[in-house]
This record gives sequence, structure tokens and C-alpha cells, in this order.
Amino acid sequence: MVTIAFKDLARTNAAKRGMPLQRICFTPHPVWGKTDEQMYAYLEGNDPVNNTPLMPEVIAALTKPLTDDEKKSGQVTPPVGAPTFTDTSDNLQQYFLDNGMTDFMPITLPTQEKVDAMLKATSHKPDEVVGKMTPAQGAFPAWSYTVQQVAVNAVMAGAIPDYFPTILAIASTGISALFSSTNSLVSAAIINGPVRDKLQMNYGIGAMGPFNQANAAIGRAWTIMSKNLDGGGIAGETYMGSQGNIINYNNLIIPENEKDSPWPPFHVQKGFKPEESVVSFFFGFNITQGQGGKGLGVKPIPLYNVAMSANVAPFASLFGALFILDPLVANGLGDLGFKTKDQIADWLVKNTTVTVKDVKMMLFSGLPRGPEAASLTDDSVIPKWARADAYNFVVCGGQTNPYHQLANMSYRLSVSIDKWA
Repeated sequence: MVTIAFKDLARTNAAKRGMPLQRICFTPHPVWGKTDEQMYAYLEGNDPVNNTPLMPEVIAALTKPLTDDEKKSGQVTPPVGAPTFTDTSDNLQQYFLDNGMTDFMPITLPTQEKVDAMLKATSHKPDEVVGKMTPAQGAFPAWSYTVQQVAVNAVMAGAIPDYFPTILAIASTGISALFSSTNSLVSAAIINGPVRDKLQMNYGIGAMGPFNQANAAIGRAWTIMSKNLDGGGIAGETYMGSQGNIINYNNLIIPENEKDSPWPPFHVQKGFKPEESVVSFFFGFNITQGQGGKGLGVKPIPLYNVAMSANVAPFASLFGALFILDPLVANGLGDLGFKTKDQIADWLVKNTTVTVKDVKMMLFSGLPRGPEAASLTDDSVIPKWARADAYNFVVCGGQTNPYHQLANMSYRLSVSIDKWA
């Protein structure tokens, strides 16, 4: 049972899973924000697609024996296209555009010569399966893909061969940069280790802007892979973000400024050695900018203010808090007495609080559970992020101003880049 807004998505997804006649019942849209009376009116009314009483339709769909055609099922093979295409460069650009294989910006045409050059940057064989990816776990069938298919997408994104092991590491996780949700979700990758300097990545001034080829091409490759290697990014079918998000073009690629950080690099926190090259993944909603340096009081600068801001609060219990700190801010925290990331996280858990009444008004926000929840009233004060490990910190920036940014995003995993060289 789904709402009418997802009619095409539901039917297409069922067909792609080999069940084109799957029984689907539809309700009016939206269901969010409706009163109990309005919801009961939905249930007591008609299916707006099939134009039959909704609840009798649901009961019949659950109890009526399947027809022979409805019993048929199968497995869909992802399209791979012809092995080669020959045409003018303008016509080929248009071909890729018309077939939804780009981010709707011009691409580098993946000639055999360029793909072969990309493949020389890894010791892995072209036909080796790198991983599987889906636009949303459990909602769509996962597609598998090879080293060569990743190479084609890397070329299209404007990557050079030196970037290829990093792109393969991203592909190996199966994490799609274009996750299908009605929320316009985004992804981030933190890059640590020697690869940052080997690729001349920017982790200083303008690190998160359009000022470096490696940062930009690696992030763009992630998006283009997510369209072509899992069937994602088709608006209204495999992508349902109501408004979309500009970050999806290149994602958040964050090489850490390790040399100017007062703390161990992020990948070392996760159990890797300093000399290893590693990419770590985050996933969530948005990013908010704040400012503050030394001399602003005993609080950890305005990290407190940003953590409490309204545009991250509604989803605080669903995703965590990733702070991206300029080295001026990171070192300023130490001057205020916060010598470790754990100390900052513990302070924020204790001091970024909301009332139970506020939480009840937040979409997707969760209240505490268990015996302690029984004594809570609407005026009870609880942490916005109940666990210190919901806070993560990475240092990035060029020390021209004590800025920090907060991404309402949770840590997922870290993987080696070196193994894909």
C-alpha cells in the first residue's frame, strides 16, 4: 500500500523486480500532517488510482488467490548498452545526455584509449566485480559492476588515472550518492592519508568549493556512478527527493587538513594507521555554517549555537552531527580547555538540550525509551543527540577565518584506498 504520489515508482519497481502484476493499493497523498479523522476518511474512501473502495480492495488483495500471471516472477538484468559507439563528439555527448547517463553537464567521452589508461592505475583486473549498489537498500534490486565499468564512469566525470584507486574504493562500498528518499539526502566522503598530497587534493583555502580537480572529479564520479551503476538518480522513479539538493552534483568531498589539526586524523580514530590512505563515509541531510574563535567564552565557541540551530534539530535523532572545523577553530577549542574530541562531544551532549514538548513537534525525532521514559513530562529536558558518538569532528580549511560547518550526517564506514591501487 502506497500513496498515489508514488504510483509510477511502485509499479516500475515491481516490474523491475520481475513482478509487473504485483497487487498494489493506493491512498490519497499526503498522509503526513493529517488528523486522525482525515486518515480515517482515506481508509473509508476509494483507492484514487483503481477507483474502488480502499479497505475491501486491500482485503481482496491479501486473500484472493493469485492468478497464473500474478505468480510469474523473474530477475531483471541491468542494461549495459552496446560495447562501442561511433559518431561525432557532439552527437555522442547528446546520446549520453538523452539516455540519462550524465549529471546533465558535458562529460569527457569515455574512449577506449582513456578507459585503458584509467585501468592501468589499478592492479585489479577489468572484469573483477567491485561491488553492488542500489538507490535504496531493500527498495530496489542491487546491480553489480566491474572495474572496467567504474573506469568508464571515472573517465566521464573528468578523472585522471591517479584518482582511480580512490574512486574504486568509493565504488566498493556500494554506497549510492543518490539515495532515494522523499528527503533530499546527501553523502560525504572524508579522505585521509598520503593520497591527499599524492593527488594534490585541496584541504586548505576553499577545500569544499570548486577549486581543485581531484576534489571535484572524485566527487562527480561518485554521482555519475550512482546513476549508471545502480539505476539511481531518475527523478520520480529511483530518486524521490522532493526538492533535490545541490550537493548531489559533487557530494561533500573533505580531505582532512591533518598537518594543522591538533588531533589524530579521522582514519586513525577508526583503527587505521597514519600512513594508510582511507576514505570514510557520512550520510544525512544538510550543512550549516558558523563562525567563532578564541575569546568567546567557556562554551566550545558557537559549535553550541550551530548544534542547536532549528534547521538541524528536526532530524537530530535520525542523523548525527559532523563538525568540519577550520584549524583555527580546532586549535581554539584546545585553548578553551577541550584537548580531545571526546571532551567536546561529552560537553555538547550535556549542553545541547531540548524539551520533550519540542521533540514531539519534530518530524522523525525520537524520544527516550525504556523505564526512564515513564517519568518524562513535556517540560523535561533531554539531550538533542543522546550519545557522544553521534558527534564527529574533522579538520579542514585554510586558517583565514575561524569558521566551522555542521553537517547533519551520521558516520557509516571507512575503507582502504591502498587496496585498490
